[in-house]
Amino acid sequence: MQPTTRRIVQAVLYEAIAVGFVGPGLALLFDRPLPSTITLAALMSAFALGWSYLFNAWFERWESAQVIKGRSWKRRFAHGLGFEGGLVLMLVPVMAHWLDTSIIAAFIADLGVLAFFFVYALVFTWGFDKVFGLPESAVNKGSG
Repeated sequence: MQPTTRRIVQAVLYEAIAVGFVGPGLALLFDRPLPSTITLAALMSAFALGWSYLFNAWFERWESAQVIKGRSWKRRFAHGLGFEGGLVLMLVPVMAHWLDTSIIAAFIADLGVLAFFFVYALVFTWGFDKVFGLPESAVNKGSG
């Protein structure tokens, strides 16, 4: 699969599945009406789609320059941490505004959501790689 196509497929699948979990989860966590939290989840998904495309493009460029190829759990951990960390910086203010709460309260509330997404990101990317194969940036090139 071409890198751009791979990134788009990965991002869309990731977000579609996530909205299915996050909308109802936010309704329960924040005691908000489901239509409101589904809308918030979709908005968060839009932010995450853009970030996913940009972050994965950067990560794969970095990865292709590494001497050791493949995706160890350490590399997957770094990927998940970088992706989720950037997303928290973008989404906590959105959540605070949407839920009419402080940045601190939104950040604290987001920790539970972050824990879910951190595990979900690791499992999803592992599963995605199993189904679609590793990108060229993570494959050993023959020495000739």
